[in-house]
Amino acid sequence: MAITGQAVAIATFKVFLLTSPLAIVVVLSLVVGLLMVVLFGYTSDQKAIGIAKDQLKAQLLAVRLYRDQVPVVMDSYGKILRGTGRYLKLAFKPLLYVIIPVTLLMVQIDRYLGATPIPANTPFLLTVYLAGPSTTGQTSGSGALNDVTLDLPPEIAMTAPPVHIPAGNEIVWRLVGSRDGKYEVKIAAGGQSAAKVVCVGSGLVRISTVRLRGHFWERMFSSAEPVLPENSLIEFISINYPDRNVEVAGYGMNWIWLFFILSMVAGFIFKELLGIKI
Repeated sequence: MAITGQAVAIATFKVFLLTSPLAIVVVLSLVVGLLMVVLFGYTSDQKAIGIAKDQLKAQLLAVRLYRDQVPVVMDSYGKILRGTGRYLKLAFKPLLYVIIPVTLLMVQIDRYLGATPIPANTPFLLTVYLAGPSTTGQTSGSGALNDVTLDLPPEIAMTAPPVHIPAGNEIVWRLVGSRDGKYEVKIAAGGQSAAKVVCVGSGLVRISTVRLRGHFWERMFSSAEPVLPENSLIEFISINYPDRNVEVAGYGMNWIWLFFILSMVAGFIFKELLGIKI
């Protein structure tokens, strides 16, 4: 019985780690904090950084000790500026090795923790923006808006007529999902069809709030779906997913802020434990 209870407790803990946004952010912050410090230590000139920091401390101490001697203080300030430049030069390359992979990791994690699926039987908005004729060679405007059609799966229903916004080349549909799951809605415009994934339910699933045509850098950071064809009349398709807040002591915050704070704290702790100069 004791072994069974222990196995149940371990299984429950594993499920908690995999499904709790707070637990995921805490564990991820600790791991990333450690990796940042170790990577910085391996890619930086630790001896040169130590010398640069010691020289800065010496000049700061000189400012305090000789504050009544203006020439000495001004000379120390000049050395502090030059020393700061040397330190930044030594730290720049290692910081690049740290920041780039961490940024790419955060982009991927944000697919899961940045927004929540749409609860079943809760209305949501799907917006389609049509590109101008100068970028596609096709006709745009109110006529093109009227020709756009929406094909829905049985689990998703339209709850109101579409709203056409000619000034912005936009069409907005109000929809509702009746059952948890991932569904594909299809939009036809200009003789072409494009699909957008809709996530209905709860829990941690990979969510893409928008699907884009072009906009490479924006797609890198905000879209997890294939790019729309370059000759498509549709510029983007978006869904207003609810933002996810991680609860900490009854206070909700975006996971990125919590991750940033915890990973910095973890980094400073591991820096001291491992004796790495930053």
